[in-house]
Amino acid sequence: FLAFDNLHTGETTKLIYWEKGRYIKGALREINHILRDHRTNEVARIDINLLDKLFVLHNKLGSHAPFQVISGYRSPKSNAMLRGHSGGVAKKSMHVEGKAIDIRLQDARLVHVRNAALAMNSGGVGYYPESQFVHIDTGRVRQW
Repeated sequence: FLAFDNLHTGETTKLIYWEKGRYIKGALREINHILRDHRTNEVARIDINLLDKLFVLHNKLGSHAPFQVISGYRSPKSNAMLRGHSGGVAKKSMHVEGKAIDIRLQDARLVHVRNAALAMNSGGVGYYPESQFVHIDTGRVRQW
C-alpha cells in the first residue's frame, strides 16, 4: 500500500495501488488527485515509477507513517511562480511532468530518508534539511 498526507490540502489516503500483477486504476486516480497542484487544483498523471520508488523506500525504512507531501505535481503556472520567488526551482522541473515529489515521514529522520533514497541508486535525490523534506524523482541518478 501507499499512504499520503497532503500538508497543503489536509487530505489523506491509504490504498493498495498494485495487486495481482497490475496497477489499480481507481487507486491511481486517487493518488493523482491527492498529489495534484494545490495552488491551481490541476490534476496530472503521476509517474508509476515514482510510486514504485516510494513503495520501496517506505519498506526500506520500515515506516508505518504516511508520506507527508510538500509538493507533488506542479502545473507550469505554479512552477513559474515559484521560480520567481526562489532560486532553487528548476525551469524544467520534474514536478511539472508528475515525475517528482517532495516528502518527509513522521517516523523516520530526514537524513535516513535521504540515505535510503540514495541507496536505491535510482533517479534524483535532493536533501533540504532546512525546509524538512527530501525530493525524489525518476530522472537520471544524481543528488544535491
